[in-house]
Amino acid sequence: MDRDTTEQLAGVQESTGRLLSSAGALTDEQAAAPSRLPGWTRGHVLTHLARNADGLRNLLHWARTGSKTPMYPSEAARDEAIAAGAGRSAADLTADLSQSAAAFAAAAADLPAAAWAAVVERRGEPFPAADILRTRLSELEFHHVDLGTGYPPGGWPAGFVADALPRVAVSFAGRPDMTACQLVPDGWPDGFLVGPGSPGPPQLTVRGPAAQLLAWLSGRAGSTGLQVTGAATVPVPPPWG
Repeated sequence: MDRDTTEQLAGVQESTGRLLSSAGALTDEQAAAPSRLPGWTRGHVLTHLARNADGLRNLLHWARTGSKTPMYPSEAARDEAIAAGAGRSAADLTADLSQSAAAFAAAAADLPAAAWAAVVERRGEPFPAADILRTRLSELEFHHVDLGTGYPPGGWPAGFVADALPRVAVSFAGRPDMTACQLVPDGWPDGFLVGPGSPGPPQLTVRGPAAQLLAWLSGRAGSTGLQVTGAATVPVPPPWG
C-alpha cells in the first residue's frame, strides 16, 4: 500500500471513529427518530452506512480477484436491507456499523498494491478501485451530518473538503436546473463555474468558506455564511447526486 492509500485509509478510520462515537451515544428512541434525510430515521442512515461498507468490500474483492462482484445483488435488495435493519436497537445498529467498517478496513489494508488500479463498477459506471476509499469517506462524512446528532459541516476535515468540493462542483457544471454562477471558496486560488454554460462569465458569484459551499451544494446546509453578488439572495441548488 503506497503512502497516499495509507493516508486515505487512515482518514476513513478517523471518520469512522467519529461516527461510531455519535452512534454509540444514541438511545433507542433517538435511533428511531427522523434523520435529516426525508423518510429516513437515524436507524436507516446507520444501516445504510453498514451495508455500504459491505458493498464496497465486495468491490475490493472484485479488484483483488478479477471476479465481478457487484456492491449489491440489486438496488431493490439494497433498499430492502436498509429497511429491514433500520428498526433495530441503538446498540445493535452501532455494533453492525462497527463490525462492517472493521471488515471493510481489513480488506482495504490487505489489498495488493496492483489491485488498486483494477476497474470496478458502481451502478453500471466503471471507476478505478483506487476511488473506493474516497467513496467510503464521502459516505461517512456526508451521512454523519445527515444523522442529525450535531456533527456540522464545519467539522469536516479540510482534506475531505478540498477533495470533495471540486468533485461536487463539477457535477453541477452544465446543469440547466442550476443557476449559473461562479463559486469562490475563501482562500482558494481558483473558483468553479456551475449551471448552464453561456458565452460570457456568469453575473452571479457565491463566495464563502469551502466547507459551507460544499454543504450548500450538497444539500446539507442553507446559505448561512455565504455571500452573493449579482443577486439579492443566494440561489437554492437543485438536488445533488
